[in-house]
This record gives sequence, structure tokens and C-alpha cells, in this order.
Amino acid sequence: MSGGGGGAREPLSVLVTTKNEERAIRACLESVRWAEEVVVVDSGSTDGTLPIARSIADRVLDHAYESPAAQKNWALPQLTHRWTLILDADERVPPPLRREIESVLADAARKEGYWIYRENYFYRRPIRSAGWQRDKVLRLFDRTKGAYRPVPVHEEIQLRGREGVLHERLLHEPYRDLDHYFEKWDRYSRWSAEDLRRRGIPASGGRLLLRPWLRFLRMYALEGGFREGRRGVVLCWLAAFSVFAKYARRWEHEIRDEGR
Repeated sequence: MSGGGGGAREPLSVLVTTKNEERAIRACLESVRWAEEVVVVDSGSTDGTLPIARSIADRVLDHAYESPAAQKNWALPQLTHRWTLILDADERVPPPLRREIESVLADAARKEGYWIYRENYFYRRPIRSAGWQRDKVLRLFDRTKGAYRPVPVHEEIQLRGREGVLHERLLHEPYRDLDHYFEKWDRYSRWSAEDLRRRGIPASGGRLLLRPWLRFLRMYALEGGFREGRRGVVLCWLAAFSVFAKYARRWEHEIRDEGR
């Protein structure tokens, strides 16, 4: 890809990991065509993801999937340039964020990594409450200065150096519809239960009964989810149900372990 900035700056590699993302991948990749390199790492897509990715990206690699962190840590050394922007297929870089990223890359006094806030959409409308307004991810960084912690869920980069925060936001649509939500829910509830198991946290009666209610009350009442109308009701209850599912799956582990 050809860079689009005016002055000299550090070249940028963009990394996108995919599996069966034909509905989202084109918009994602089109939003970063200005970068010097765009690399897609796929884990066995069976839909139209690969033809779309090959028509836009510089390289499309295949790698068996283990976890989000493991996939990205495998991919990082495959990139050409030190400065890296990592995206999920359901994210897009709008022009204001592109300009800010290019400004950072042209700044000799830049830090080693930057957090980026996300504007999250739910049923085609941005959600600016329920805690989603605080959502940020460390995605722009010097890849020689960091890597992902080896955890099954909620992976985040461990950076060796100074951190900054960008002002402009990534556009993010984590769930297209309820079918898409429950497809992700199945994976993440399993991964979250495994994380509880790894950390030795049991599914006590109190956690099963109270944690889902507390999540709903926090998001809907304390963090303003009620301002989103019916979207807020659905979103907050789905989040509460995800908490319940995580502990229910952890309880299932305990039952199976007792039977051994």
C-alpha cells in the first residue's frame, strides 16, 4: 500500500486477524489502504473472507487458531515494519483517526504505544453510555516493545515503554445482530470459564446469583444504559447473561471434576 501522509514518518504495518468475516472485512481493510503494509492472518475461513482479503491486503497468511493473544503474538514477527496498528475485522479507521496516527508516526518524541478509544455500535447506532463510552484498546505501538499477555480472554499488550492516548476513535460494530452476538457469546463464555478455572475462582452460589444482577444494575442504572432506550435494555441484559453463562460453565467444570 502507498502511504498517504505529507511529511516523512515511520512506516506502518496493519495487522488484521480473521475467520469468516466476509461481511465486515472489506470495510476494515479499505479504511487502512493508506498504510505501507496491510497483513491479514486467517484461521480457516470457509466463507468469502479470503478472496476479499487477497484483493486488498498486501499479504494473507494462514495460521491455526489457539486464542486471540496467541494468534496475534504469532503474527507480529511476520510484519515488515516496527510500528504496528492491530485491528479486528469489525473495526474501521475513520479519516480523523488516520490523520492522528500519521501525526504520531511523524513525531520524533512519540511514545512507544498508544491507547485508542472505540465508538461502539449496536444495531447501527453508537452507544455512548453503559460503560461502552470508556472502551479503549492499546493497538498502535512499536512491536519490538511489546506483545500480548498469554491469556485466553481480555488479551492486552504488555508494553515496555511509555503509553499515550489518542483523541480520535476507532469505529467498532462488535455485534451485527443477535445471531452474531450468541455466536461470539458461545466462544467467549467458554474462554472466560477456562480463565476462571486457571485462576482457581469457583462458581459459588453468590457469584451465580448476584454477579449477573450487579452487572445489569451497574451498566443500566449507574453507567446510564437507560439513556439508550430499548437498545440499552437489550444490551445490558445480554451483558448480564454473559456473566451468568461464564459462571454456569465454571460450575459445569466443577461438577465434571467431582465425577473423576
